[in-house]
Amino acid sequence: MKKHIPNTITCCNLLSGSVAVLAASHGHFTLAFLFILLGAFFDFFDGMSARALHVGQPIGKELDSLADDITFGLAPAVMLFTYLKPVIDWWALIALLMAAFSALRLAKFNLDERQTSSFIGLATPANAIFWASLTAYLSVVEFSPLWLCVLMAVFSLFSCWLLIAEVPFFSLKFHDFTWKNNKVKFIFLIGVVVLLIATVITAAFTTWNLMWNIGAIIIIWYILLSLCTIKVQSA
Repeated sequence: MKKHIPNTITCCNLLSGSVAVLAASHGHFTLAFLFILLGAFFDFFDGMSARALHVGQPIGKELDSLADDITFGLAPAVMLFTYLKPVIDWWALIALLMAAFSALRLAKFNLDERQTSSFIGLATPANAIFWASLTAYLSVVEFSPLWLCVLMAVFSLFSCWLLIAEVPFFSLKFHDFTWKNNKVKFIFLIGVVVLLIATVITAAFTTWNLMWNIGAIIIIWYILLSLCTIKVQSA
C-alpha cells in the first residue's frame, strides 16, 4: 500500500495543475495561482515521501515530470495567455511556448546527472511561481497597458531560454543544516523573511493586493542570488 503514496501525491500535483489551467482559462487568476502553489506543495512532498518510505519507482519519476509540466508549464502559460489576449490579441500565443520549454527543461533534468544537488537552468516551479504571481497581481490591480503586455510577452521568451540555459541555480534541498554547506540557502531564506516583512509593512500602508506579487519578488531574489553566486565562484 505504501508504495502508492508518492504517486498519489504526484497525482494531487497534477490535479492541482489541471484546476489551475481551468481557472486561468476563465480569467480566475488568483485562484489559478493558489492551485499552482498547492501543486508546488505536493511536488515538494512526493519525492520526500518516496525517499522516506523507500519506495522509489521509475514510473514515479516519469509521472512527476508529466505532472510538473501541467502545473508549472501549462498552467502559468495559460494564465499569461489569458491575461495578454485582450490587449495584444493572438500575439499572446507566445506565452504558450512556456509549456513547451518547461517540458524540454523537465526532460533534460531527468537525463542530466549533473543536477543532483543543484539545477542547470531555472527550475519549472520557480518560473511558474514568478509568472503566476505577477499575472495574479496585475489582474487584481487591473493594470494592463499595451507597453506592459508587450514587455511581458517578450520577457516570457527570455524565461523560456532561462529554463534550458546552461546557467547554474542553487537548490533548496538540505543534506545537513551547517552554515558552511548551506550558506547560500540560508542567505536566501533570510532574504525571503526580509522581503515578506517589507511587503507586509508596505501593503499595510498601501494596499493588501501587493501581497499577490510576493511570489514574483522572491523568485527575482532567487535568480539574482544564483547569478551572484556564479560570479563569486568564478572570481
